[in-house]
Amino acid sequence: MIAVMNRCVYRRMFARVALITLLGFLAGLANAAAKRPNVIILLTDDQGYGDLSCHGNPVLKTPNLDRLHDESIRLLDFHVTPMCTPTRGQIMTGRSCLSNGAYVVCSGRSFIREGIPTMPEIFAAAGYRTGIFGKWHLGDYYPYRPQDRGFQEVLTFSGWGVGCAQDYWNNAYQDCRFLHNGKAQFYPGYCTDVWFAEAMKWMKARAASGEPFLCYLPTNTPHGPNWVPEKYSKPYAGKVPPGVARFFGMIANIDENLARLETMLAESGLRENTILIYMTDNGGTAGVKTFNAGMRGRKTEYYEGGHRVPFFLRWPAGSLRPAGEVPDLTQVQDLLPTLMDLCEIKGPAGFSCDGTSLAPLLRGQPQPGLKDRMLVVQYGIWEEWEGPVKWNSTVLWNKWRLVKGEELYDIAADPAQASNIAALNPDVVTSLRKHYETWWSAIEPSVREFIPIHLGSKHEDPVCLGSQDWAGYNTSNTPDIRAGVNRNGPWHVLVERAGEYEFALRRWPVEADAAITASVPAYQGALGGYAEGKALPIAKARLRVGDFDATKTVGAEDKAAVFTVKMPAGRTLVHTSFQDATGKELCGAYYVYVHRK
Repeated sequence: MIAVMNRCVYRRMFARVALITLLGFLAGLANAAAKRPNVIILLTDDQGYGDLSCHGNPVLKTPNLDRLHDESIRLLDFHVTPMCTPTRGQIMTGRSCLSNGAYVVCSGRSFIREGIPTMPEIFAAAGYRTGIFGKWHLGDYYPYRPQDRGFQEVLTFSGWGVGCAQDYWNNAYQDCRFLHNGKAQFYPGYCTDVWFAEAMKWMKARAASGEPFLCYLPTNTPHGPNWVPEKYSKPYAGKVPPGVARFFGMIANIDENLARLETMLAESGLRENTILIYMTDNGGTAGVKTFNAGMRGRKTEYYEGGHRVPFFLRWPAGSLRPAGEVPDLTQVQDLLPTLMDLCEIKGPAGFSCDGTSLAPLLRGQPQPGLKDRMLVVQYGIWEEWEGPVKWNSTVLWNKWRLVKGEELYDIAADPAQASNIAALNPDVVTSLRKHYETWWSAIEPSVREFIPIHLGSKHEDPVCLGSQDWAGYNTSNTPDIRAGVNRNGPWHVLVERAGEYEFALRRWPVEADAAITASVPAYQGALGGYAEGKALPIAKARLRVGDFDATKTVGAEDKAAVFTVKMPAGRTLVHTSFQDATGKELCGAYYVYVHRK
């Protein structure tokens, strides 16, 4: 009996010890996770290198960005692409935009190819919580949406910007409806304030639960239209043109929000072990005539002012080199492998990217390979929706810039790129052209392949096909939709499941609740608005999908022209048009809602 009792006691004791050991092990894991750095990427839209007072802007004041500048490691020769979508895709994948597929802002060319691992997917697999608050612009359809590519918390909008054709109707920077985890929800206040406030709320919750996080904070400002509360633009009124004053006001608002973010990080205990990155997505826009840091070029252009942008990185607890300037040539594709190294994260099997980890450089260690690297900057402009044009690029190597395969500049001696010295340096031109030829030969085989929009998926139904993703000269701006511009093009789609599909062709989006033939009233929000929407003499609607081709009469009260089509699984094209009574095409259907019945 005593022996039995002793065995019971021992069993309970051993069970307790085992439990304590297990709890200790789990606590150890929690502590290890807590020690992993958090990551915040603050990406502003259309703010150039010269749009900071710490970079010498004589008008604009950015005291909080200036403070971050002083506390950060600063990559002085850091390059993105000269346009927003390509840069964003490169941040997410570490791969060239011509490789990952997202190399044009619209026209069905703004989706990251399936199967390419993304930053949030890699971080989520490593136990991080992931959130995006702001502009995605890498696909509004499954499987390209942020929630499909690794983000667990999503607050965003459709299309290239707040108020664009694909965004919720009549959004105008103040008191908008944004997509929270895929569902439209009203958010009072100025858009940039909303992004920061919601991001900080989410980060504080992660801090309370001891979860490491990746917070992607891509503002839609200071991209036009230049709408901002007057208190931010008023200090610049009379010093610069009105549009520039409002543009600077949007940056001043971002700067103020950065101060709020810094306060939150300090008060929540997150500041020391958080990697905070600030950068912009392309070269300057509205502010370049005021100050462009001595550079030639702007957004969309291949000269230095189009793709050289600020990059600040601060991590107080990271044992990095002291704050200051790093002159080495670097690029946006370096960001993902660098963060993976700093956070000690491994990629999935077979993972590769075009960038180089800059972790040794940031730790003050020698990284000699950077001295000889050559880089290519290239994306696709609207006219290149069928595929990018060879040599429409810049090749970078130390101080050299080869623009469009012909113009050579020494930016150390000629930062304004005023003198083409290609004829004086034929060996340099030959070396840079050879590098580009090798690079292009790897890109070319797949670069013209369209990435299709999925229809009939269990993850998204219905799908709203928007005119911004026509494979051609798209219609992505609300003023064009309201004016009824005569443009058209097909959508490249992949039908996931055979079946009967309903196509509802609309002139106006569902939330506008207007007839196809009707005009819509002008809209004036708190900060800006839109002109009246023009009525078009639409009498017929036509749909072509695969072998299906039908035309329907449009009645005066019809809000949609609805077609039912039996479709096999596989890839096809969707064509639409609105016509007048004579059959003349007026425009494509700007909005097509597709539902698998």
